[in-house]
Amino acid sequence: MKRKICVVVTARPSYSRIRTALRAIKSDPNLELQLVAAASTLLDRYGNAYRYMEQDGFEVASKVYMVVEGENLATMAKTTGLGLLELATAFDNLNPDIVVTIADRYETIATAIAASYMNIPLAHIQGGEITGTIDEKVRHAVTKLADIHLVSTKKAAENVIRMGEEPASVFVTGCPSIDIAASVLETPTLNFDPFAKYKGVGETFDLQSEYLVVMQHPVTTEHEHARVQIMETLHAVHDIGLPTFWFWPNVDAGSDGTSRGIRQFRELMRPANIHFFKNMEPEDFLRLVYNSRCLVGNSSVGIREASFLGVPTVNIGTREAGRERGRNVLDVDYDKQQIKSAIEKQLVNGRYPSDPLYGSGGAGSKIAKILRDIPLKFEKRLTYQ
Repeated sequence: MKRKICVVVTARPSYSRIRTALRAIKSDPNLELQLVAAASTLLDRYGNAYRYMEQDGFEVASKVYMVVEGENLATMAKTTGLGLLELATAFDNLNPDIVVTIADRYETIATAIAASYMNIPLAHIQGGEITGTIDEKVRHAVTKLADIHLVSTKKAAENVIRMGEEPASVFVTGCPSIDIAASVLETPTLNFDPFAKYKGVGETFDLQSEYLVVMQHPVTTEHEHARVQIMETLHAVHDIGLPTFWFWPNVDAGSDGTSRGIRQFRELMRPANIHFFKNMEPEDFLRLVYNSRCLVGNSSVGIREASFLGVPTVNIGTREAGRERGRNVLDVDYDKQQIKSAIEKQLVNGRYPSDPLYGSGGAGSKIAKILRDIPLKFEKRLTYQ
């Protein structure tokens, strides 16, 4: 019988972080893919990521609606609780052999708890990394619930083992999103019109000109400052004057403040150099990033994919604090002048050499093979190293 692998995708970046593994699982004759689309992947305001899954040929086995509106700390906790209820029902119906959960979001811990209490072996992708904020707690809590650890770097593997996990359960696979970045490097030309394909809001500009890409999310432990923080970045980018592709924030606490700041700035300043988007297909997005002069914000894309692509990155604030990073990253505070100066410096620096810190391709195939061959268990003991 085929081994049933249930992969839960809860946010737009999580899809790009797992897509090549999904393809490898789907194509393996000994595996059956059960794809669960949940949380913000189902919401229009965050780009309807589940449609890209279906467009890529994946059948969504279950849709789990679990997001409680409000984008604050209470609704994050309630979304986690609702997700635990609904995911338990999905797992009961699908009866998987392994559940796969990704990274460090609050929906991720709901997935981990549901699988653990239902005696389903749990595989965790991207454990062992240091990020700060609530994500730090969630990531390491999921590590302790997980039975199989599919980590991106050697240091992450060391961290997981130091947390008392059995070394034989820890595998350095690299990050599946780097698989997509590697394919983009083979054909890096910007071969689509973002305005025609994805619409968005704002002024259009010449695609042959130099441009920036911005992606800044709220920080859950600083959610009450989200509007002020985004305004600093908006003013800095506006002052730089380069055409800019700006992506909408995620669903975390503070998202309302970030979104409100963007709307207020857009209405008052009517920036001619900024166009706003909700989402893009993974390859399109990374091609856009690759051909930019600089990536600005606090997304892990600047740490992971941009490092491999050699794209200069200005990382703002604490959201990615402590994460392993390459030479392409300059760190600044939530300060207009600091952000502006760092962008100007990166414009002078230009492209960086490709850094394989998070892998160099092939992670998806490695993950599928491990999930196919590893002996299954859902009990464990603390291991002292």
